[in-house]
Amino acid sequence: MDSTEATALWDRVVGTQPAPSVWLVAATGLVALAAVAPRGIWLVTRNAVTIAHEGGHGLVALLAGRRLEGIRLHSDTSGLTVSRGRPTGIGMILTAAAGYPAASLLGLGGAWLLSAGHITALLWLATALLAAMLLMIRNAYGVLTVVLSGSLFVLVSWLAGPAVQALFAYGVVWFLLLGGVRPAFELQAKRRYGGAPDSDADQLARLTNLPAVVWLVFFHVISLCALTGGGRWLLGL
Repeated sequence: MDSTEATALWDRVVGTQPAPSVWLVAATGLVALAAVAPRGIWLVTRNAVTIAHEGGHGLVALLAGRRLEGIRLHSDTSGLTVSRGRPTGIGMILTAAAGYPAASLLGLGGAWLLSAGHITALLWLATALLAAMLLMIRNAYGVLTVVLSGSLFVLVSWLAGPAVQALFAYGVVWFLLLGGVRPAFELQAKRRYGGAPDSDADQLARLTNLPAVVWLVFFHVISLCALTGGGRWLLGL
């Protein structure tokens, strides 16, 4: 690739692209809702939220100075991120708290990029994050899930036209915003019947001496605020 081609590629990535009409943006939101609301479909699409969840744990663990050992994604849409460091303290608290808000915060960041017209940048950034996460995956199902997700972003980025790229990007961001809301409610339901005794909320309760319900409320507030703010950005309100 010569300098002219490199410059053109850079301009393409950091440049802005026109957004779809507000009606098409709303339509992508409805498609995303259809991928989140029905239980049968959610059992498949939740894998994408799990990628964000475990990626959130991993990224914050690194930022907090912990050593990231690896990430595992399972076919039941659960996951596990293992990091080494002090078993208590602010680093461990931040790491444990990062999972449930991750999808919502990624969606909020994506909504901000799209509101500024950076559709291509969002697609390339998502591809880069998935590639980085792939290096830390430690099981075959996790590798398959991340590779398939990354391949989809690559195909859309390189082969699809601007209109398709825009609709795909908006659909992905809507999915993160909407999909980020449901897991905290699922965790709340499990805990009501005595399930998930070692959930992120319960780990945080032991680390901070705050009741697990406080952390559940925290997860709800983050996801609902992100959905509200991100939705307004996407719809240009």
